[in-house]
Amino acid sequence: MKLKTFSALQHRNYRLFFIGQALSLTGTWMHSVAQGWLVLKLTDSAFFLSLVSAVGSLPVLFLSLIGGVVADRVPKRNLILLAQTLSMLLAFSLAMLVALDAIRVWQIIMIAGLLGIVNTFDIPARQAFIVEMVGKEDLMNGIALNSAMFNGARIVGPALAGLLIGYLGLTPCFFINSASYIAIIIGLLMMDIKPTVKREFHPVLKELAEGISYVRNAPSVLWFIVMVAMTSLFAIPYIALMPIFARDILHIGAKGLGLMMGASGVGALVGALTIASFGSVKRKGRTAFMAGIIANLALIGLSFSRAPFLSCLLLMFVGWGMISMLATVNTAIQDDVPDHLRGRVMSLYSLVFLGFTPIGNLIVGAVAHYYGTPFAVALGATICIVTYVLIALSHKELLAR
Repeated sequence: MKLKTFSALQHRNYRLFFIGQALSLTGTWMHSVAQGWLVLKLTDSAFFLSLVSAVGSLPVLFLSLIGGVVADRVPKRNLILLAQTLSMLLAFSLAMLVALDAIRVWQIIMIAGLLGIVNTFDIPARQAFIVEMVGKEDLMNGIALNSAMFNGARIVGPALAGLLIGYLGLTPCFFINSASYIAIIIGLLMMDIKPTVKREFHPVLKELAEGISYVRNAPSVLWFIVMVAMTSLFAIPYIALMPIFARDILHIGAKGLGLMMGASGVGALVGALTIASFGSVKRKGRTAFMAGIIANLALIGLSFSRAPFLSCLLLMFVGWGMISMLATVNTAIQDDVPDHLRGRVMSLYSLVFLGFTPIGNLIVGAVAHYYGTPFAVALGATICIVTYVLIALSHKELLAR
């Protein structure tokens, strides 16, 4: 019997996308770990760690809705292909600067910002592109497998980065990332995509308003997006502070940082595969709320832990809960949205998921700077739990959705 868990992989285009993205994202996670360690090495500052992460996400805050309009207007494969090519060139530039020992913090910030601009157009296009590869029947499975692939790379990438940094230094991580984009570029070029149905275009502001109006008048979509927004503001910023946990709190260095990030990725992978297997399960709202609460309780536990093994175990629960919540919310939203609005609605999802992260990184980073990293992480997780409970109590219909 064919496992439902992997049903989207029966589609050739999706297989090409899946393999290419898996290789490319492994490089991206290596880049992320190496970049954090590089910034910490250059500045010795929790604030600069959060600042670089914030600048990388900041363009989404201002441009993601425009990116959604573009994704609904042009062939999505072409848009993704352009974005991946530009990302490869920017990653190679950073690799060369590190190799030549000419890297400065301002250059890291600038490249992070440029990559953020590219991602603003890439992310909503990729989210909306899945349905073109797998169709409606396997859409939920495709979304969940996409999350599984992302988090599989999240396991392998940080672990490889930790080993490479420990034995060979930072430079190989950045060169491997720049080369990894070749995989997804080749995959996109090999796809056989049917021409999309042309539709009448309206002024950009009118099309923006149409997408926002849809979300505003769909209560389940609206409150799910609010939930993701709070998670981005106060929970997800823990990732930017992981180098502090590894170096100053747990005293396990770069190799330990890779293991910590990998532990979170293991939990996330299990969560994503679970959603892929049971993506049609009812009461997605209840699943999302419970997963979110578990993730944030684990973050509170992490803030008190001083044992590396316990911290990695807790990070597995963080990863499991976060991805289970986000994948469930994503599938619930995409199940409802009309095809002609998909890019715009997913750009709004991207806005709160990624665009609010820079604000959260700055807030949590500032709190960490003045009151300590463990306190900042615990405070953010507590705010999220209180918010989830208030939403659940005031909108009980979401739990039955």
